[in-house]
Amino acid sequence: MTKTLDKVRILVVGDVMLDRYWFGEVSRISPEAPVPVVRIEKREARLGGAANVSRNAAALGAQSGLLGIVGNDEAGDEVQRLLEGGGIRSYLKRDDAISTIIKLRVIGRQQQMVRIDFEEAPTDTVLRDKLEQFKALLADYDVIVLSDYAKGSLVAVADMIAAARAAGKVVLVDPKGDDFSRYAGATVLTPNKSEFKLIAGTWSSEAQLTAKAQALRAELKLDALLLTRSEEGMTLYTDGAQFHMPAQAREVFDVSGAGDTVIATLACMLGTGAGWEEAVQTANRAGGIVVGKLGTATVTREELFPST
Repeated sequence: MTKTLDKVRILVVGDVMLDRYWFGEVSRISPEAPVPVVRIEKREARLGGAANVSRNAAALGAQSGLLGIVGNDEAGDEVQRLLEGGGIRSYLKRDDAISTIIKLRVIGRQQQMVRIDFEEAPTDTVLRDKLEQFKALLADYDVIVLSDYAKGSLVAVADMIAAARAAGKVVLVDPKGDDFSRYAGATVLTPNKSEFKLIAGTWSSEAQLTAKAQALRAELKLDALLLTRSEEGMTLYTDGAQFHMPAQAREVFDVSGAGDTVIATLACMLGTGAGWEEAVQTANRAGGIVVGKLGTATVTREELFPST
């Protein structure tokens, strides 16, 4: 490493969400419908989506900033408070025409009973302002993470990648959708298995998967493609090489937000100057730790590097 984690400056851009958890007891079935009745005993709010990536980077000790859009509402205020509490530099833009994206999870007996989503796409005016602010912020950060949840905040993602790469930044993208061409030119893409399958189709052997991954990497002019494969671990494809890491989860409790932890850790490690293999090994270890926790969670530097 050429740099320590606390010197790494990471700007996360993308779909900002508020994750709300309602925890309760389940003791009976509703007389109105065959569903459990959950008596809520505790409520909790956490940063979600791109905000969770920022939170994970900050938890590892990096200097973390977040550029995203929320509504001018109570949930947007709560996102702002959580960012401040987590030591994350906020560049939130308020859109009066929308409500903040909320994912409400009802948990009973340590299991998710239902998830309720509230979401609206941001308006064009706010999106244009966001692109201009992104370009202005580039000089202050080393590594850019574009966290795409297909909620409308990254419609200008191709322009963002072009501007960041022209400024010499490392650009990581967590992609979504059935068209990855808009991510061309990024440093690395981190699709999961189902996202990759949507783009490349199915495969019947490891050799076929490698051929598809390398073809996509070359087509999009990426330095690397990191395929996260849940219980199969993750595989990194670079120019003429591949590197596989088996899954390290001790016990899978909750996979929500695991991709956020992986890309945040990868960004932190690349920001320190670590090589691809070391960065992927560390990100894989972080993913293995975080799936053992409930809900969108983080991994601390002490958990990731217990001997330091």
